Amino acid sequence: MRTWLSCVVALAAGAAGQQAAAPRLTIPHEHYVLANGMHVILAPDPSLPRVVVNTWYRVGSKDDPPGRSGFAHLFEHLMFQGSKHVGDDQHFKTVSEAGGTLNGTTNRDRTNYFETLPSNQLETALWLEADRMGFLLDSVNQEKLDNQRDVVKNERRQNYENVPYAQAEGAVMKTLYPKDHPYSWLTIGSHEDLTAASLDDVKDFFRRWYAPYNCTLAIGGDVDPAKTLELVKKWFGPLPRGPEVGKPAVRVPLLDHDTTVVVEDKVQNPQLSLIWPAPPRDTSEDGALTMLMAILSANKSSVLDRALTIDEVLATRVSADWSRGEQASEIDITVRAAPGVTLDSLNDKVHALLAQLDKDGIDPEALKRQQNRYEADFVNRLETVAPRTSALCESNMYTGDPANVTRLLKQVLATTPEQVHTALRKYMLGRPSLVLSVVPAGKRELACTGRTAAQTTAEAALDRQVVEVGPDCPPELARPGRCRLGVYDASTSSGVTASIPSASPTGLLVSWPPCVLRPSARLWSSRSACSQPLLASATLYGRVALVRA
Repeated sequence: MRTWLSCVVALAAGAAGQQAAAPRLTIPHEHYVLANGMHVILAPDPSLPRVVVNTWYRVGSKDDPPGRSGFAHLFEHLMFQGSKHVGDDQHFKTVSEAGGTLNGTTNRDRTNYFETLPSNQLETALWLEADRMGFLLDSVNQEKLDNQRDVVKNERRQNYENVPYAQAEGAVMKTLYPKDHPYSWLTIGSHEDLTAASLDDVKDFFRRWYAPYNCTLAIGGDVDPAKTLELVKKWFGPLPRGPEVGKPAVRVPLLDHDTTVVVEDKVQNPQLSLIWPAPPRDTSEDGALTMLMAILSANKSSVLDRALTIDEVLATRVSADWSRGEQASEIDITVRAAPGVTLDSLNDKVHALLAQLDKDGIDPEALKRQQNRYEADFVNRLETVAPRTSALCESNMYTGDPANVTRLLKQVLATTPEQVHTALRKYMLGRPSLVLSVVPAGKRELACTGRTAAQTTAEAALDRQVVEVGPDCPPELARPGRCRLGVYDASTSSGVTASIPSASPTGLLVSWPPCVLRPSARLWSSRSACSQPLLASATLYGRVALVRA
């Protein structure tokens, strides 16, 4: 009998006898491409008399039409409302009455639909998927659109607006990414954009994205591969290929300085998130970034959890995550303050822990423990058929080959302490970040200011007088009527007036805005729309910077 997960052990002769090399894990499968471009993956597993059909489309919220955020997710809902040969609301009913389950999900890069059924109902699932891929527009109408629009709006209220701390994600995406970046909005969209969606938008979206060429279909479970392939060709083969869909361009955002954002929410304890831009998924750095997050916060023995919840009780929740996007990713450290602990002190503590990790280096034993944990979790996730078909679809869609399903695992197991240390320095340590505070409504004073303890002390003796730029302004900076220089404040999108001491015509004293930036910050001119660096270097003195022109 063919097993679902193959574990190949290579033996090598060592000085003391034979040594077993690390197991090589694979998911046995067959991969085909139909004449119309659709990818078909078959992963038989006869251990139980059931089958999983998993259909992935390379379309997500990044592909929402302009002014129509949330459209890809709204469309996912419409795909369950019937098609030419499937009656209204009969998709769910047909699967349920056949003894199966089904659902769909949308993220920023892809949309997927999946059914689990008794194996003798395989053709039922293929018929349902093929009919909505080929003939959805024969059934969709304004009434269905209006109905599902209301469902999605209610989902937004339930899962984002009325869940503590859930509004933080939208604030991060909106601030971290430029307005024209496809990751700058939530997958759920906004109420305004959902209201604006029209029936013509639905038709255009379907014709652009829902076609065989843009689809990966994985079938796993108690199936005969040869017979299953013929069924797939029967139902999907006649469907037209559809438009070409290429891999999206990489667009990693650039932060030139620390940016602070404050979200007021119905919460009790303030929460701090530090977010750094990171490279997109499926690069040579995936293993190192995955292990860096594990070393920081995978369990109670990790750096942040141990220091913030065991050595001292400074936080009630700690996490370190690396989101993997096709165009860009984010590194996110989130800590929820324990009662009586300020977000400024947590900010200082997290940066101090990162600096200490850099000084000490990555402990090889700690790395090995996290690698073992990751490998065990990987195997456990693939114990059942549904996660296997999903993993094969994901690998094929993002790398072009379902056989790469274990590539990240291999990278993780091969990662060295030096590679993890490099990732820490390259993407986090001393790098500008987005500093997000979630505070109880009406208590913005609890937000993180970004000031260090030394800066707070220096402010007490600071001369806050601001002198308008006058005739002493250096000629290379002077422009008639437009010589107002300052620091860009991302929270207000404005500058702060600069002053030029008459005794030092080549220097500028700049008053910093309330959201104090770290020494890695750059200075900007309001006259250049904050698009170009104004000066090369700055040294912080409390809330004042001495800038050398």
